[in-house]
Amino acid sequence: MERKKMRIEKDSLGTVEVPLNSLWGAQTQRALNNFKIGDNLMPLPLIFALTQIKKSAAIINNRLNLISNEKKDLIVNASDQIIEGRHNEQFPLPVWQSGSGTQTNMNVNEVISNIVLHKKNLPLGSYKEIHPNDDVNKSQSTNDVFPSATHIATVNEIKKRLLPEIDLLIKALGKKATQWESITKIGRTHLQDAVPLTLGQEVSGWMNQILNASKRIEKSLEDLLYIPIGGTAVGTGLNAPDNFDVLITEDIANSTGFKFKSTRNKFSQMASHDELVNTMSCLKLLAVSLLKIVNDIRLLSSGPRTGIGELELPDNEPGSSIMPGKVNPTQCEAMAMICTQIIALEVGVTMAGSGGHLQMNVYKPLIAFNILTSVNLLSDACHSCRTKMITGIEPNRINIKSYVENSLMLVTSLTPRIGYERACKIAQLAHKKNLTLREASEKLGFINNKEFDDLININMTQ
Repeated sequence: MERKKMRIEKDSLGTVEVPLNSLWGAQTQRALNNFKIGDNLMPLPLIFALTQIKKSAAIINNRLNLISNEKKDLIVNASDQIIEGRHNEQFPLPVWQSGSGTQTNMNVNEVISNIVLHKKNLPLGSYKEIHPNDDVNKSQSTNDVFPSATHIATVNEIKKRLLPEIDLLIKALGKKATQWESITKIGRTHLQDAVPLTLGQEVSGWMNQILNASKRIEKSLEDLLYIPIGGTAVGTGLNAPDNFDVLITEDIANSTGFKFKSTRNKFSQMASHDELVNTMSCLKLLAVSLLKIVNDIRLLSSGPRTGIGELELPDNEPGSSIMPGKVNPTQCEAMAMICTQIIALEVGVTMAGSGGHLQMNVYKPLIAFNILTSVNLLSDACHSCRTKMITGIEPNRINIKSYVENSLMLVTSLTPRIGYERACKIAQLAHKKNLTLREASEKLGFINNKEFDDLININMTQ
């Protein structure tokens, strides 16, 4: 195998070989050599958020006369290229690295510098025009940049991807609830027959679960709008100019369109990540709701001839390699697996959030990865579930009507008139002798037929 052409770069530890045409530098290459762990790469939304911070930092450093107009323009232009997705392959580092995310922060710094050098036809890695630390990372530390970027990426992905998908799912369920509001069916508690409700009412419960989950997630984002950029290493703002934190946060807010603010106590947000833990918990609650809903749909569509069979799901693909004609609730199963994974990822974030030591939480990459992975999975799953299943579900009116007519729990509506004990005797006789409730009532004579019919009909229409 032909060996890749390499160039030699230097850092504080000495020289290191870097692929000749790579835009990353020595510190990124050392990380690639030292952290060959798994295949989970840093999510691109986080890379873009880090790059936005570099762009805003250059603008504010220039405004404060810390870098020249030329350097500012070069950094801004290089950052824009990254944010546009033109250099995605230049961010190869795994999630599993330093707990601060230093290697990824330096990866971004080095790529920005080398984009500038490439544009000016200067040797990659020379860094004479733009230095990764002295220019791109000026007034910053990984310790304030990485958590700020995680907040920015999380808000952006939830606002632009997840919440719109949830809203579409809510509307799809709402449409079904309206369409099915007049279909009376038997409710079930403990998986046993209970009193009637309408299919529309049942679906409205699902819709409201998702609506409440969406509200919780959106509410949690209010805390994420406060970011610790400007706190530098431990929260004191060492090596950052006066008012840098406020100015850079204002520029980030203007650039992203979200109302980010500089947090007053940066020690808190750099030593711990309670706000991110809270948002992840809200994502878990959405997963819990979705898991409950798709499990309901699985039960209600089971059979279809030997199960409950009240709902008919779209036939998306053959369900069995051995049983001809079998169709399975595959969208329910995919969603259930994703929700289970989200619940597991939330446990990881909870443990990571409690794992800080003194002025530094050293689980930053894990927290960012788990949250952004969860948002991505939930967004895709909600879209798939809605378009491939929810919109195509139809009620099996024949089965629903049959279950209502054969249910013994309609006897509950007689209780206020004849009492619990007598109503129980009617139900037990009907079950034992395979009679309808009306036939059993007639035999026992606790209530006349007209009053029986009136009470049952009221129950059916409530």
